[in-house]
Amino acid sequence: MTGQPPDDTGEQALQDSSDLMPPAFWAFHELYHQAYFEYAFVQLGNQIAADRLVNQTFVFLAVIWRDVTTQEKPEAFAWTLLKERVAAELEAQGRPAAALETLAFERAIRAACDPILDSFRDEFRAQVTELEDSMGLYAAMARLPERQFDVMVLQFALGFPTKKTALIMGVCEATVRSTRRAAKRRLAADVGLELGEDTDDEE
Repeated sequence: MTGQPPDDTGEQALQDSSDLMPPAFWAFHELYHQAYFEYAFVQLGNQIAADRLVNQTFVFLAVIWRDVTTQEKPEAFAWTLLKERVAAELEAQGRPAAALETLAFERAIRAACDPILDSFRDEFRAQVTELEDSMGLYAAMARLPERQFDVMVLQFALGFPTKKTALIMGVCEATVRSTRRAAKRRLAADVGLELGEDTDDEE
């Protein structure tokens, strides 16, 4: 999931207002635009739709930037806004979040599940090898609670490290690590395995 389609009117609107926005906004845009695009693309399965949605989100953030900066956690506020817009777009298309039928989502789930399977193999070895064909790990990923799902997709599918994931979501690194551990335990339980307390690798 690299590269983006040409700028649309949302991006052009940002460029037209470049002299009006403070450097802090552009620093925020530089830091999070690609991550937002990749997450939206995973969910929507369409590069043009994802690019348009993310650009429109940043236009809205630019309009309310003064209010954004007064938030206790601006990153968490912006992340929530993005997710609300993605959910609204999926609803308009008649699809739920974590829509398994999109090719982008399927690829992301597979990318996320591969390292999880490796972790399970390390813990359970032959037991996982026997189960993995029927374990339903892809479906189990889609059933994760929202925050657990986001952490697993951002880290395992999109490849963001713990620190970057924490910044994107507007939470602390300890929250990302504990959420990741909880997600792996839930996935293991869904497929009939029991992980110990220390199976998650720390970064």
